[in-house]
Amino acid sequence: MLQKKNEKPVLTGWFYTNNMESTKVTVERRILEAAREEFAQYGLAGARVDRIARGASTSKDRIYAHFSDKVALFQAVLDLNVQDFFESVTLRADDVVQFVADLFDHSVENPDHLRVLTWARLEGFQYELDTKVASMKVAAIAEAQERGLVDPAWEPAILLELLFAIGHSGAQSPGPRTPLLDKTLAPAFKRGAVEAASRLIAPRQR
Repeated sequence: MLQKKNEKPVLTGWFYTNNMESTKVTVERRILEAAREEFAQYGLAGARVDRIARGASTSKDRIYAHFSDKVALFQAVLDLNVQDFFESVTLRADDVVQFVADLFDHSVENPDHLRVLTWARLEGFQYELDTKVASMKVAAIAEAQERGLVDPAWEPAILLELLFAIGHSGAQSPGPRTPLLDKTLAPAFKRGAVEAASRLIAPRQR
């Protein structure tokens, strides 16, 4: 069938479907990014959907078309944060301390991730952790222990939690002077975190 002059082409089949799906993903990602910033600053109770809509360049109705309510949106942001957080930093058996250094950098550069996690704990939210990603990190610690690089007295899963705590120290410092407020402090804080991790994992002298 010939297309009439000035008549817009009709999109059909896979092209139309794929573009619709791509648009949906793009809108959802914009909503999640705007919601992450909003929830990080105000928590669940203080967050406002109209501000999220403005930040995502969309409407409240469009947000509710993707997420049933504010609680569902918070849960989606929380799950995304956990996924991004755990996948962003690699733990290698041959350099466990570097994991803490990388984790420190990530937490200082992405404070909204930790803020949302903190709000979630205060609100009593649960989140899904990718067991495969976590298991790989635990396995890397166990391998490092077998190679004599990490104190074998530690339970690998517990040591992983302690390493996370040290890596987060720059972003969660309770003092008035922190790397989040003063970036010039980051190098000193990072050196301290790396030193603490090094002492923690060092094999004990027999």
